[in-house]
Amino acid sequence: MEFNSFNFHPNIAAGISAAGYSTPTPIQAQAMPPVMLGRDVMGLAQTGTGKTAAFVLPMLQRLLQGERGKVRALIVAPTRELAEQINETVIALGKQTGLRSMTVYGGVSINPQIQKLRRGVEIVVACPGRLLDHIQQRTINLSQVEVLVLDEADRMFDMGFLPDIRKIVKRLSTKRQTLLFSATMPKEILKLAQEVLTNPETVQVDMIAPPQTVSHALYPVAQHLKTDLLLHLLKQTSTESVLVFTRTKHRAKRLGEKLSKVGYKAASLQGNLSQNRRQAALNGFRDGSVQILVATDIAARGIDVSQISHVVNFDIPDTPEAYIHRIGRTGRAARTGEAFTMIAGEDTQMVRAIERTLGKQILRHTLSDFDYSAAAPPKEAQATRPPKSFKSSKPTGGKGPRSEGAGGAARTYNKPASRRRPQSARPTSVVRGH
Repeated sequence: MEFNSFNFHPNIAAGISAAGYSTPTPIQAQAMPPVMLGRDVMGLAQTGTGKTAAFVLPMLQRLLQGERGKVRALIVAPTRELAEQINETVIALGKQTGLRSMTVYGGVSINPQIQKLRRGVEIVVACPGRLLDHIQQRTINLSQVEVLVLDEADRMFDMGFLPDIRKIVKRLSTKRQTLLFSATMPKEILKLAQEVLTNPETVQVDMIAPPQTVSHALYPVAQHLKTDLLLHLLKQTSTESVLVFTRTKHRAKRLGEKLSKVGYKAASLQGNLSQNRRQAALNGFRDGSVQILVATDIAARGIDVSQISHVVNFDIPDTPEAYIHRIGRTGRAARTGEAFTMIAGEDTQMVRAIERTLGKQILRHTLSDFDYSAAAPPKEAQATRPPKSFKSSKPTGGKGPRSEGAGGAARTYNKPASRRRPQSARPTSVVRGH
């Protein structure tokens, strides 16, 4: 199957050709036909499978006919970075259509967004929090929306956005086409799908299949030696672009600063940065001026860089699915990649879960010229974990603190102090490799 078999309008076909697309990916080949027929679709696919084009191309085809200057398509995404990436795809594929699009998210001034909405756009790519701000201020009119896309629905659930999604959906006409895309299908997302989709077509592609082009390695190490081990690995490994994942914003910032101090072209991508600095870090990683990007899971949504040679899990992820998402950032576009994961004593259970998902045991590696017996400096053991004022980034099931794009929204909700459980210190230990 080729893209020309879909009979796209010549102006859209020109965008497809300019983007270098020739053969549709599996999610595109399966999702586009029902979307072009106007059906509601529930698509299950990982990040990096080409699902953005799967909903953007049929959307552009539909919007070519009809009134201009009204918001006729709404795409809702969990983070600023992903919203920007989607909008870039819309602009690239629809360059010759005359259709206008914009992003709407928090962390930046609302006034330029209001001005652009007043001038008129047909497609809005939005994060939930800021979109609700516009709705409440009556600066956006969603009454003419014909197509609603909920992208990365499982991540929006993790971030606690489902109540906001329901509020947004209530503002839309029931006579619309709705597309929901998710990498996983927890029961809460299935319930949401049942609420917002009408007789949907379900398209499922490689739900949690790991990339075949990525090799895996585990590096057992004590918590306080992780930074030293990372520096050691970087010195002896031939790398291109390296993406390092941490559990918290605090640790991403600190590790990025450490790497910069020792001479690496490094930056961090986390929610405490201004939007301009976040975009600068992402642009630098894309153009190669930043070699190492340290990011949290949520902030990393929207990173689409084909030349990433290594993914390093400085902290092990919370779920096997998150591990698959992380390592899927390398080994793309027919290239090979490597995934290094540092593990401490408390990570044993998650390692086993990841190995079950992969269907094989991951080799443990120890470096002969690294001192694993070095004692932690005073207070270092406590410093490896975030201060009490920081919350864990473990998925909250929609009930815990949430923020747009890992810290950028105006809304943040926390449990009352009386309901919070005290944090208990967990011992760290060295896991010996084999």
